[in-house]
Amino acid sequence: MRPCTPQEVDPLTRLGHWYRTPVGRYVAHAEAVCLERLLADSFGHYLVQFGAQAQFADAIATCRIRQRVVLGQGVDAGVADRAGIRGLPFELPLQSASVDAVLLPHTLDFCAEAPRLLREVHRVLIPEGRLLLFCFNPLSSWGLMRWWPRRGQRRRVPWCGSQLTPFRIGDWLKLLGFTQETREMLVFRPPLRRALAPQLDWVEVAGRRWWPVLGGVFVVRAVKRVPARTLLRPAWSAPPLLPARPAGPTVRRAPDE
Repeated sequence: MRPCTPQEVDPLTRLGHWYRTPVGRYVAHAEAVCLERLLADSFGHYLVQFGAQAQFADAIATCRIRQRVVLGQGVDAGVADRAGIRGLPFELPLQSASVDAVLLPHTLDFCAEAPRLLREVHRVLIPEGRLLLFCFNPLSSWGLMRWWPRRGQRRRVPWCGSQLTPFRIGDWLKLLGFTQETREMLVFRPPLRRALAPQLDWVEVAGRRWWPVLGGVFVVRAVKRVPARTLLRPAWSAPPLLPARPAGPTVRRAPDE
């Protein structure tokens, strides 16, 4: 993990500011369109989003989940219809099996202990609850930009943080009991402002067709599976229907004459 600068007290809050830049707006739009599609068949009472409090509100509003709750270290209480909660990723202030869906928008990218966070997510999700996460793909031009020697902001969001491949995250999810439903790649343009020109729209089309593994951002949707419990009865021998020996006939015999 490449540490961020000491000034980045909460990298997820800084990521929300980066979403307002030209490149950030392009990424946010691609992620919002994808999220709206992946949530189309989801329903329930609560969706918890950790970080990026100002993003994805419109995409989540179109799904059939009633309430959006935003968590984070620098979250304002007034976001998401006054459902903002300040908390740490390793100690989510939520009851076990109480959430229908969890959204992690690049949360794992800036988390020092990603497996521990995923265990907390598994704890708060209900059985068959869904996890949706976005991460920057190190196997792309976005990953190469984090190591570009002439970049003066390599230790600033979003260029700092972890280098988690989709295969590694898939292994963690499988170990925790998640079933990966889908994985998609987004944003095949390089992270340069001049790459947003309309003349390079063909890069997105060609990337999805010819080199899908090289997308700058990948999204994973997984579902929490809980094995069915089978009640085992003790192997005791069944008591006999008649605990005593059968009685003899009770018909009186006539006396011998």
